Amino acid sequence: MSLNALNTSTAGLQVTQAAIGLVSQNVANAGTAGYVKRTLTSVSTLGNSGVATGTISRTLDAVSLKQLRLESAGAAYTGLSAKVQGQLDALYGSPGSGSALDGVMNAFTQSLQALTSDPTSAASRATAVSAARTVATTISGIARGVQDLRSGLESQLGGDVASASTLLSQIADLNGRIAGTPKSDASTADLLDRRDQAINTLSQYLDVQVSDQPDGSVTLLTASGATLVDHGAAASLAFDGRGALSAQAQYSADPATRGVGTVTATTPAGATIDLVATGAIRSGSIAAAVSLRDETLVQAQRQLDDLASGLSRALSDRPATGTAATANGLTGFDIDLTGLQAGNAVTLGVRNAAGMGRNLILMPTNGAAANPIDPALTDDPTALVVPVDISGGPATFAPQIGAVLGTGFTVSATPGGAAGSVRILSDPAGLALTSASASVTVPTSASDTKTGSGPLALFVDAGTGNGVFTGSFEGGSHLTGFAQRLGVNPAVTADSSTLVDYADTTASGDTARPQYLTAALTSRTLTFSAASGIGGVSAPRAATVTGFTQSVVDARGAASAEAQQLDEGQQIALASAQSRFGKESGVSVDEEMSRLIQLQTAYSANARVLTAARDMLDTLLRI
Repeated sequence: MSLNALNTSTAGLQVTQAAIGLVSQNVANAGTAGYVKRTLTSVSTLGNSGVATGTISRTLDAVSLKQLRLESAGAAYTGLSAKVQGQLDALYGSPGSGSALDGVMNAFTQSLQALTSDPTSAASRATAVSAARTVATTISGIARGVQDLRSGLESQLGGDVASASTLLSQIADLNGRIAGTPKSDASTADLLDRRDQAINTLSQYLDVQVSDQPDGSVTLLTASGATLVDHGAAASLAFDGRGALSAQAQYSADPATRGVGTVTATTPAGATIDLVATGAIRSGSIAAAVSLRDETLVQAQRQLDDLASGLSRALSDRPATGTAATANGLTGFDIDLTGLQAGNAVTLGVRNAAGMGRNLILMPTNGAAANPIDPALTDDPTALVVPVDISGGPATFAPQIGAVLGTGFTVSATPGGAAGSVRILSDPAGLALTSASASVTVPTSASDTKTGSGPLALFVDAGTGNGVFTGSFEGGSHLTGFAQRLGVNPAVTADSSTLVDYADTTASGDTARPQYLTAALTSRTLTFSAASGIGGVSAPRAATVTGFTQSVVDARGAASAEAQQLDEGQQIALASAQSRFGKESGVSVDEEMSRLIQLQTAYSANARVLTAARDMLDTLLRI
């Protein structure tokens, strides 16, 4: 019996000593990121006559770990979004300040109003030119800042993708080592911790689905089901970055037209998948960077391009609105298109017999525009855009329009109208015409300043030789990136009297042109594209230039505030997930110290039994 007691107490001491060592390890790693609390499970020996060291296991809450990874991906997404939205908002300046976008626009409007009061003042004219130059510089500066942000995201994507690819390789390597290690081995717990930590870090870059395998390895899949890690094999991620981006550099699923980098995965099976095109990455910093680069900042660029376009054309264009006309039972409109230039879209409202309405946009070209023209680059992305070749001059407007409209429409020169005036009719019982309008650019060149008491090409396209902006599609959309190229007409800069003198015989003190320019900014309602996202993305927005400017500033501030609120909420969710995981799987020093006291008591008890057994044996041997 004494020998049994000796063996039992010795085994107990060994198990207790191992447990004390494990408690010490837990306490020492209480603050180590990714460390999961270990526990020792002892087993009884044959006949329950003793105890032996069993397995070392991790106290892991799989549900809390899954939630932690989900919230980590979400926090990385909202964190980057809030950061970039804040940086974007800062580009517009503090609303109402003199250097902010709305502030410089208001100053420009006030300078024109002052010029209206005293058109003979050289100082007033100089102030108006200077204010116009400030507006152009501010808009182009913000637009360049938008592209700088896109370029920064392009660079960050390269780094994030490379880091994620490295983590996939590490996880696959750890899979192989874990599968070949006994589950009860203490080193296995360390490997599992390292793998979990690698997956946790990976989840900050992209959201992944984790599946445990019978051999102890894990399989990682994207949200769309593409395999990233399978046992000891890992997919490799690559990003074909394009460096500095321009407004024309945009994402396309077609590699031939794509102007930005994309993320591709070469799976363990050898397949190559475009993770952006397939929507495989939905959260994490990579998904946020792609969304910001290809959607948020592209829309911000479009808002600025629309603002620059509206600012330019409000001052240089005359509105052309159709007047009702009837003939031979057909109804429609007469519209004066005199002076029509490439890009001066003619918008026809049509309604079919079922009462369904839609816009039909006739896009004038000189024969060098793309066909078809993307409706998203017009004011109405739901419209049917039809190119019309007007290179033959005003006499060909009616026959060319008739040719592209085809049967169901009757098109002719307006009887008794000016050259370029067109009558468009249709059968009201079939495809009825409900409206007809256009915005016709009056100046044909930057030097064309004597165009009557109204239009003036004050703002021009400085990137194309100071050409008058018409919205042309010749050689590509001139709207895209126009904000960066916005400049003040050098002819006006050289001679500020052109702000007042609209003809060789303009009387001194004539206020007609200053009044026209002021009203064009503050009173004339223009149509701004639905793609700008101002007021919704399903319909064009009607507003004055000053009103649209304020809407852009308000939209930017609201988007930044919303992104910040989302991030704050997501950070709270992440903190909650971290706390829950830490409570279940982390090390509590208090609990470990309590456990240590219990182990010390057990150690002392086993030691006393061992001492008693030794004394008994000594006594027996002395007999």
